[in-house]
Amino acid sequence: MMEPSGPPGGSGAPSPETAPVAPGSGPPRRAPLFAARAWLRGYGGGNARADVVAGLTLAAYMLPAGIGDASLAGLPPEAGLYACIFSGLVFWLFCSSRHTAVTVTSAISLLIGTTLGPLSGGDMVLQAALASTTALLVGLIALAAWLVRAGSIVSFVSESVLIGFKVGVAFTLASTQLPKLFGLHSAHGNFWENSHHFFTHLGETNRVSLILGLAALAVLLLGKVYLKNQPVALFVVIGGIVAAGMAGLDARGVAMLGELPEGLPSLALPGVLRATPEILNELLPLALACFLLAAVETSAIGRMFAARHGGRIDPNQEFLAIAGANLASGIGQGFPVSGGMSQSLVNESAGARTPLSGLISALLIVVVALFFSSSLQDLPKPVLAAIVLMAVLGLVKVDVLRHLWRNDRTELTIAMVALAGVLTSGLLKGVLIGAVISLFLLIRRAASPHVAFLGRIPGTRRYSDRERNPENEPVEGVVIFRSEGSILYFNAEFVHDRVIERFRSISPSPHGVVCDLSASPHVDLAGAEMLKGLEAELRGLGARLRIVEARSRVRDKLRLEGLEDVTDRIDRRRSVADAVDELATSRVNAPS
Repeated sequence: MMEPSGPPGGSGAPSPETAPVAPGSGPPRRAPLFAARAWLRGYGGGNARADVVAGLTLAAYMLPAGIGDASLAGLPPEAGLYACIFSGLVFWLFCSSRHTAVTVTSAISLLIGTTLGPLSGGDMVLQAALASTTALLVGLIALAAWLVRAGSIVSFVSESVLIGFKVGVAFTLASTQLPKLFGLHSAHGNFWENSHHFFTHLGETNRVSLILGLAALAVLLLGKVYLKNQPVALFVVIGGIVAAGMAGLDARGVAMLGELPEGLPSLALPGVLRATPEILNELLPLALACFLLAAVETSAIGRMFAARHGGRIDPNQEFLAIAGANLASGIGQGFPVSGGMSQSLVNESAGARTPLSGLISALLIVVVALFFSSSLQDLPKPVLAAIVLMAVLGLVKVDVLRHLWRNDRTELTIAMVALAGVLTSGLLKGVLIGAVISLFLLIRRAASPHVAFLGRIPGTRRYSDRERNPENEPVEGVVIFRSEGSILYFNAEFVHDRVIERFRSISPSPHGVVCDLSASPHVDLAGAEMLKGLEAELRGLGARLRIVEARSRVRDKLRLEGLEDVTDRIDRRRSVADAVDELATSRVNAPS
């Protein structure tokens, strides 16, 4: 197996993925519009051979997954191939990560299927047009996000919410695929409806379908253990087709994939987009949810590889790649795409050196669509269900859930709320619930910053949080506090109340309060007014307020609002220890 190359020059430190560079060239200052230019400069024979091997392996892995995800989306099998082809032909031009592979994903596919099913009323042609239109909308949203450089939005969905969402997706996926594995007619509802349908119809199980599906699942599981990141799914597909022909499985009640059209589709805007533009209002929430999933997943994959190989990615550049890939998929009669975790891992482990491996993979799938699509019509659906169910195992991270149970019950609760949102409200609302939960957590944490009350570190003139370090020495007659976050209009009163509460709890009453602003990067007008009010209140209680270690912009803001007129000078030289000494001296020298 060929390993990804390191940087030229033998330094051992991989080149940064924010600005991809070809061997022998230095990194550009910023990622260009077409990142492919950087990859192509000095592109050598060793890179080409590695990318061809990786592209072949990636295509073998993506073919059955694309067909399976199309079935999840309620679309004809060829829609998955078209999405992989057209997105793959474009994504490599813009992406900043060397190993990220664009593809259809189980989460987005299931989101498409469960949301568009009621809108299309079972009309697969209409559903395909709606799905293509959604891909175009996702591309336009991603393009707008790139234009306004909104890369930071991917950080607004917390990891705990994503964990719960993925578990919910796994359960929902299983409820749609288990009936196919058992040879039953599938229900078309939410998780609870699908589960009820499955358990009430178990007596109608087709034994041949079940045996075939379990055999395929066993091979996939063994391959996952002993042949990691190898195209085992492709061999399972080939084996299923051969078994169907030799054993006449169709005549024994085993459902088959059915005929696939040969060739490529004509490139055009979806008919529904031209005929009924008002449908965009119905599709916009779905497109926003798909974009959110694509942005978070693609960014997470890029960050993972950047951490593994060095450097970092540019989230805004990835938005441009997502935009191009989805626009191409929509015009090519596909559906929304994203960076795929398992596909990207296969791409990396196969030795990919640059994103050209994704282009090579797309070209190989073109060959299959043009000349070999008829060979796939005898693929048994239980085999396809086994492939999809294997993807489910990758979504449920038992070790992560166990870690949360042992170390952070709050984060586990958040993950469970996201899981419940997916199972009770569906994937689309589940995504939105997850985003709302993430924003709520962000606001809650910002609105309730930790207010640390400091004590002297023994033997030093330094001060730190007494709650974390009980051995720190309290300073007699002085309260020292530090807000570990910006002081803004929505948390200023919280900080004020914590300080006054601590002040009133000390007897006899302190004669001074020191406000350490070293951990507050920003103080707005409301924060400055709170500090002025705090000073006046403390003065009425016989104490004085001193402000120290404020950053330059914070000092400028406080001076502008007149804090120096009531609290003495606010400069960069005064430390907590200096303020404590000054308060002690002024108390000694005060007239009795």
